[in-house]
Amino acid sequence: MGNPVDHLVDLLDLERIETNIFRGRSPEESLQRVFGGQVAGQALIAAGRTVDDGRPVHSLHAYFLRPGVPGVPIVYQVDRIRDGRSFTTRRVLGVQQGRTIFALTADFHLPEPSPFEHQIPAPPVPGPEDLPSALDEVGSVLGEIPPFISRRQPFDLRYVERLRWTQEELAGVEPSVAVWLRTNGELGDDPLIHACAVTYASDMTLLDAVRVPVEPLWGKRHFDMASLDHAMWFHRPFRADDWLLYQQESPVAVGGRGLARGQLFDRSGRLVVSVMQEGLFRRIPD
Repeated sequence: MGNPVDHLVDLLDLERIETNIFRGRSPEESLQRVFGGQVAGQALIAAGRTVDDGRPVHSLHAYFLRPGVPGVPIVYQVDRIRDGRSFTTRRVLGVQQGRTIFALTADFHLPEPSPFEHQIPAPPVPGPEDLPSALDEVGSVLGEIPPFISRRQPFDLRYVERLRWTQEELAGVEPSVAVWLRTNGELGDDPLIHACAVTYASDMTLLDAVRVPVEPLWGKRHFDMASLDHAMWFHRPFRADDWLLYQQESPVAVGGRGLARGQLFDRSGRLVVSVMQEGLFRRIPD
């Protein structure tokens, strides 16, 4: 098996079919639907490939409309909504087997000087060097790696707090999760690839914040969760192959839906990306 990061880059390297039409791979998986972070990352690549260099992405807003089928290619159709002096806007539809499964709007902004700046501080947490990798931590308890871990192999993930494995350990747990993450290898210097890699990774653990008070994050699941929509704002340049702290929390879960929000900080404490997502959750019948 090749380097997982090479597989991630290959997954994001779409085939251009026409000027505004791209095709992306969808790996064969044993799971019931295509990973949402993959579709969002590919759609952002498609949008970015129609934008002039020098205008990095500053935001995206996406809806997961239908579950994608693993192993079936996804076609991305780009609509060039706006090409302004400072902002460029693209709308992307992801189509699979003749049905739209995903819709994304992305905005790109020509960098300009800021008259003022502020941000919330990064939370004081242990550094990634002092924490075990998620693969090591999970493997030491389960003795095996769950099937969906293949989606996470391009990234080194390290949970800031130890994982909990029993219902008793969940008593009083707040709906929040923090992880350090970076790719398991270098990504090159294309800022769009780094943005798309973080878009991919942002969907891996965000809904954990909704689940963590009610069930262990790993092992047998009692709730099925699916992303409904996803939004990101890119504040500053960053590298996805450098450590980023992903602080996540869920302010509310009600009516079968859970809202989660996250902030990504670089090692120097700069807030580089903000994320919001709502997910559907349903109990799995025993």
